[in-house]
Amino acid sequence: MGRCLTILGLESSCDDTAAAVVRHCTGAAPEILSNIVAAQTDLHAAFGGVVPEIAARAHAEKLDLCVEAALEGAGLGLRDMDAIAVTAGPGLIGGVLAGVMCAKGLAAGAGLPLVGVNHLAGHALTPRLTDGLEFPYLMLLVSGGHCQFVIVRGAEDFTRLGTTIDDAPGEAFDKTAKLLGLPQPGGPSVEVEAQAGDPARFRFPRPLLDRPGCDLSFSGLKTALLRARDALVAEKGGLTQADRADLCACFQAAVVDVLAEKSRRAIAVFRAEGLAGTGFAVAGGVAANRAIRARLEAVANEAGLPFVAPPLALCTDNAAMIAWAGLERFRLGARDGMALAARPRWPLDTANPASYGGGRKGAKA
Repeated sequence: MGRCLTILGLESSCDDTAAAVVRHCTGAAPEILSNIVAAQTDLHAAFGGVVPEIAARAHAEKLDLCVEAALEGAGLGLRDMDAIAVTAGPGLIGGVLAGVMCAKGLAAGAGLPLVGVNHLAGHALTPRLTDGLEFPYLMLLVSGGHCQFVIVRGAEDFTRLGTTIDDAPGEAFDKTAKLLGLPQPGGPSVEVEAQAGDPARFRFPRPLLDRPGCDLSFSGLKTALLRARDALVAEKGGLTQADRADLCACFQAAVVDVLAEKSRRAIAVFRAEGLAGTGFAVAGGVAANRAIRARLEAVANEAGLPFVAPPLALCTDNAAMIAWAGLERFRLGARDGMALAARPRWPLDTANPASYGGGRKGAKA
């Protein structure tokens, strides 16, 4: 299919309701014509984390408004779309279901094809949307609910090299913020505090670096921070601002060290596969962390691989990545009818069994 394609994308897998319109003409760079995100941070602030029932209800209330805003922002109507793409999993099932049902209604009403998208594929394919990265490339997908190294060979061809066996990094950041009384979402709060802290004050572990392979673990790191916090409270009767900043800095430094070393190993495996590769890319909400970005870029430079990190606004959950992933699938002939199901779990690499960890957000894909 060589003509221009214009896709409406919907995203509702966690706590951001989003709609976007993306267009791509063969031989030209993709265009994000609109990208609307309605955050739910205020709705969940009092609970210290995302409440699935509240999130699902908010998605149901906001999806049609986001779609309307996205179409208006693009200066187009539904009749101008070639297809509708929607996150069909993995994620909080109530939110995913809200998005899938909205997309089905729009597709049925407008007579448009429907394309279900794996949320993780949206992140994994974002470097192609933003930087035109060619296959194959190595991707570190690092977010609130997921963390994995993936070889991206095609729009539907992913090989997982390693994943978290328990908490994802974003989840660990959120829990760290909660333990230290910092506001949610935890990632930005911990990053800001860490800027004023001493990253060498506490000796936190670097989990799984003593074992071969690319799998990761962050639950023990969170526990180490909890024990350090409790020791300070027992000694002083509370935490000073400096204590909190130092705890955040040491926690973030440990996460950075683990991700950097595991990235070196993943690059080695990538090259051992006989793949020259076009780059090392990172995406997902935690990729917005500047310290993590800087270290991963240094690792890529050491290995002689181009480093690709999407703009910060496209690292966190958004519908532009879903529209793009749907467009890539649509070009390959993918079509999903009204039987499209919402899926709480959906591994990218279907040839390997899913990795099941604990964690607040459930099993890891």
